[in-house]
Amino acid sequence: MKNKKIYINNKEISLDVPPYIIGEISANHNGSIENVYRLIDVAKKSGASAAKIQTYTADTITVNSRSKDFMIEGGLWDGRNLYDLYTEASLPWSWHKPIFKYAEKKDLTIFSSPFDSTAVDLLEDLNAPAYKIASFEAIDIPLIKYAASTKKPMIISTGMTTTDEIEEAVNAALDSGCKDLILLHCVSSYPALSIDYNLKTILDMQSRYGVMVGLSDHTVDNTTAIASVALGAVVIEKHITLSRDGGGPDDSFSLEPEDLEELCTKSTAAWESLGQANYHRSQSEIDNKKFRRSIYFVKDKKSGELIEESDVRVIRPGFGIKPKYLEEIIGKKLSHDVAKYTPVAWKCLD
Repeated sequence: MKNKKIYINNKEISLDVPPYIIGEISANHNGSIENVYRLIDVAKKSGASAAKIQTYTADTITVNSRSKDFMIEGGLWDGRNLYDLYTEASLPWSWHKPIFKYAEKKDLTIFSSPFDSTAVDLLEDLNAPAYKIASFEAIDIPLIKYAASTKKPMIISTGMTTTDEIEEAVNAALDSGCKDLILLHCVSSYPALSIDYNLKTILDMQSRYGVMVGLSDHTVDNTTAIASVALGAVVIEKHITLSRDGGGPDDSFSLEPEDLEELCTKSTAAWESLGQANYHRSQSEIDNKKFRRSIYFVKDKKSGELIEESDVRVIRPGFGIKPKYLEEIIGKKLSHDVAKYTPVAWKCLD
């Protein structure tokens, strides 16, 4: 696997550390820069690695048309046209500088998803530490090449993409100057169902494309994200909101503050539980030896007597010799007196 360690603002991303958690603010500012500040505070307090915004305007992402191609049918945004949706969802470019300054003040990494070259230029002026390419832009090879030319770390989501399209995106990024690339397995549905995620795809992507892989998760809880850690997800991206009842375009499928804190805590715990292949007993297991089975005397016996089947039993606790030696000790002579309810030990036998 290429690039086994990547750094964004000196924070390591690899299989050797807990997953890098990105709180995606997206459209959940709901028209208020103060909400962005509050979400940065939430991300910081929850233990997230970074907050992320999106950099576009309605005019840089689509055109103002109400013809059928530009109308949304079904799903969360049914009946809206693209231009109106993105007018509401976009984060004004004039907000970017104060948002970046606020995140710096709070000592939280922030970066963005650019949706065209002018967005990359704006983010370069703000010294953005990395770039995220959204799933729907993963086929925009010119955009990927332009962002990659900055030579900064790049994360590409892969919702809706084919294996060939992912390969094209990977090659475009690497050939255009990006040295540090991460792919995110993603299902571009809002909200998405856990059953649609097929998390084993993470393993295939690692092997197929030779880069580290994470998860962009649009399910409504943390189960899928936490499960992805066991399959080697090094990044987890989730939308965050102040309230699912906020009324914004993405609020309903986003994590509220306590959910984000749970994600950070439990994904770290999941990573810690992976450890290494190890068959040695932990100290906590050793302390529970009382609950193992072993061979105990159940009668008083004198030195020189032979052990009969009725003299011993396999019971808990586990301080005697192992049950597999039961047949071997029957008929053995005792080397000294033994009391009932004491463990059988090899030193008891001649």
